[in-house]
Amino acid sequence: VSVINPALGKAFAQSEGLRNKTDTVDARMLAEFCRQKRPAAWEAPHPLERALRALVVRHQALTDMHTQELNRTETAREVQRPSIDAHLLWLEAELKRLEKQIKDLTDDDPDMKHRRKLLESIPGIGEKTSAVLLAYIGLKDRFAHARQFAAFAGLTPRRYESGSSVRGASRMSKAGHVSLRRALYMPAMVATSKTEWGRAFRDRLAANGKKGKVILGAMMRKLAQVAYGVLKSGVPFDASRHNPVAA
Repeated sequence: VSVINPALGKAFAQSEGLRNKTDTVDARMLAEFCRQKRPAAWEAPHPLERALRALVVRHQALTDMHTQELNRTETAREVQRPSIDAHLLWLEAELKRLEKQIKDLTDDDPDMKHRRKLLESIPGIGEKTSAVLLAYIGLKDRFAHARQFAAFAGLTPRRYESGSSVRGASRMSKAGHVSLRRALYMPAMVATSKTEWGRAFRDRLAANGKKGKVILGAMMRKLAQVAYGVLKSGVPFDASRHNPVAA
């Protein structure tokens, strides 16, 4: 059994010139897609990975809710404030409980705990980010190489070029998992501003004419690739090993 991105199936159907959409047409189209493309067989995630991902998703949902309630305090009427304040207190307590549950879950498994410590050796990456990364990388080597993981997170550049006349600016593809991009945003900010390794990376790109958002996106991609690298090698982060110049 293989699991594919629905967008790939839709694009393939369009490339085949299919006009109709029925169960029979879809079944034949998917069979032809598999015959031509040979997608990799799907492997069920480890139960520990499923549990960690569920907790991470819940934590992100409550974090969003907390932000929404904080924003409401700016315009709320006085009569609404007690309810908002009570909800904020509950959300903060629940977020702390989830964070402890996530830590306990990873601490209870030696392999998961070791992988978490490897990730937290990377400048800018702390407990919350390492949990999100582990939730999607898991305990097995799901990705063939670092760039494949960066692409899974939607962090690889997308080029728009045609012949010699069309030269669009490269942009982050964002054709990947938004949770990973969200998780790496603040670590990239911290790394480029507060760590020697990250500042060297930032300064090199700035010297080549790159601007703030481009540098930040490149740092997010670099962190994803380094995260894959430390997990693949089993060796903690070493600035001399992970060249800050290469993106």
